Amino acid sequence: MDKKFIELDDNVLDQILKSETDLRNYSQQVESDLKHYENLDVEKYIKSGDQIVTLHKHLNHCENVLEHTESVLYTFQEELQNITNEITRLQQRSIFMAQQLCNRQSVKGLMHQFIEDVIVSETLISVITTCSVTDEKFSTHLSVLNYKILFVDEQNFKDVKSQNDVKDVYEKLKITATSKIRHFIMEQINKFKKPTTNYHIPQNTLFEYKFLFEFLLNHDSISAQEIYNDYVDTLSKVYFTYFKSYLTYLQKLQFEEAATKDDLLAVEDPTSRTLFQKSMKKNTVFTIGNRATVLNEIDNSIIIPHQNNVTNLSFEAIFRSVQYALVDNACREYKFDCEFFKVDQPTAQGLFSKIMGKTLTLLIKHLEHFVENCYDALALFLCGQLSMRYQALCQNRLVPVLAQYWDTILAMIGTRFRFILERHIQSVKDYDISKFNKEKKPHFIVRRYAELVSAIVSFSENNKCEPELICSLTEEVLGFVLRLATMFRTRKDRLIFLINNYDLVLRILMERVRDSSFEVDRFKEELSARSKDYVDEVLQVYFGGMMKFVTDAENGQDIDSDSRQLGLAKTFTSTWKMSLEEINKEILPSFPNLTTGASLLQLAFSQLIDYYHRFQKALLASNKAQLPNIHVIMIEIKKYKTNY
Repeated sequence: MDKKFIELDDNVLDQILKSETDLRNYSQQVESDLKHYENLDVEKYIKSGDQIVTLHKHLNHCENVLEHTESVLYTFQEELQNITNEITRLQQRSIFMAQQLCNRQSVKGLMHQFIEDVIVSETLISVITTCSVTDEKFSTHLSVLNYKILFVDEQNFKDVKSQNDVKDVYEKLKITATSKIRHFIMEQINKFKKPTTNYHIPQNTLFEYKFLFEFLLNHDSISAQEIYNDYVDTLSKVYFTYFKSYLTYLQKLQFEEAATKDDLLAVEDPTSRTLFQKSMKKNTVFTIGNRATVLNEIDNSIIIPHQNNVTNLSFEAIFRSVQYALVDNACREYKFDCEFFKVDQPTAQGLFSKIMGKTLTLLIKHLEHFVENCYDALALFLCGQLSMRYQALCQNRLVPVLAQYWDTILAMIGTRFRFILERHIQSVKDYDISKFNKEKKPHFIVRRYAELVSAIVSFSENNKCEPELICSLTEEVLGFVLRLATMFRTRKDRLIFLINNYDLVLRILMERVRDSSFEVDRFKEELSARSKDYVDEVLQVYFGGMMKFVTDAENGQDIDSDSRQLGLAKTFTSTWKMSLEEINKEILPSFPNLTTGASLLQLAFSQLIDYYHRFQKALLASNKAQLPNIHVIMIEIKKYKTNY
């Protein structure tokens, strides 16, 4: 009930109670009012009866229309549902048909490819049976045949029945192809056996058609093994024969005379020779001269006896030519073996050993024969350097098959080279100094040492060729020179002899050794010390009094004697010009090397100026006036300056 009416009823009821009205009368009154109003409403309803009937008809009509509309909509909904179901069904069918189409196309492609892979074309049969193996068509169709044979063989494991229809045809084609290939390869191998044939030509031909052997390797292992064995046997003989003949030819061009066991640093040359004796010039045993050019010719063409028209070859020149021929052929053979026979590195190593083993043994024995009788240290040194360079060349070309060969060669050469150096050292130790003729010029042993060591140090890789023995030889030669110097009576003559020898060694070493070395530093040290001693010895003759006075003064001894100072000052003033002239005449002729003489002269004058300065400081002021001006002395000294 509405709250407003509740409040109204409460107010009415409150008024009734206040007015003390009888509730029964009041209810009757209310009921009478209600009937009155009800009657009024009925009369109004009766008056509106027609309108209500009309409204009722309209309502019935609307209800019928709505029922029809509902029926239409329901039917439409059912039709839409049917359409949706039909669309879904069609979509599913479309997907199914698309999948079927895709599957059939895939099967069609596979079937088409399978048929293409299996089918034997007339062109293939014709080319394989009629064309030469060198024909481009044959190589193209051989690749096709190889693929088809492998494909058909693969179908055996899949139990494909159709492959039986073509298996026999492919088998016959395979036999035909392998037969033709075997005949062709054997024909090329037989060309190696002809004496006048350049074996590079058939080898190039085989390499060009290496795919033929690959086909043979895949489909006829017996023929492939036969070819393998025949190639190994043939090439082994070819290389052995070639290098044996080549060595024989080159040996005829070698010097007839070689270094002997007496060709040592401390052994003098024999005074007599036969008139028609062919010689390699004994001084080349110690002097490298043009022999080192072989180190710059490691990849030059080999010596061809009947074309180059050369004679009197040194052993290292022959060695270079033979080793380069070996490197060239070995690298070529190794790469051919890997590519043609389809082998990996360990297998290729074994194959190479079978082919080149006899040849390598021949070369090692040839070198061994030379080494056993060799006393030429430079020849061994150059051969060792060549071997190291060829070893590096093989490494750069990624050819490892000669590694053991180079190790053997270098060990053999190194052992003999050390033996010869030790003999040189021993010869210097054993030299009888009583044979010395007391000449102040450089000794022949020192010259030989300088030539030999400069060659070894300057041309060896990283200056590391037997450094311990070279150092021992250096110290032995230094001791030897000191022993010879003791044969001179005066200290000045001993110093001149030492300086001449040290200077010769340094000049030769510094001409050829670019970097600093133990030998250069050692002789520089000795030369510097002896030069200073010599200059002091020369100055002592002409200015000994002044030099002793300066020494006494600097050592704190009593030098206050005026007469001594005055006498020294007057003596120096009266004799210094003549002394300079005498010093110049004494020093320059004493040294064959004018540059050395000039440098010693300037060193003597520099030392004199130093003593003069110290002399002036030690004198009393009254005595200094007796001395000439330092600038006058300097001007006079400049007159003796040379352009050497």
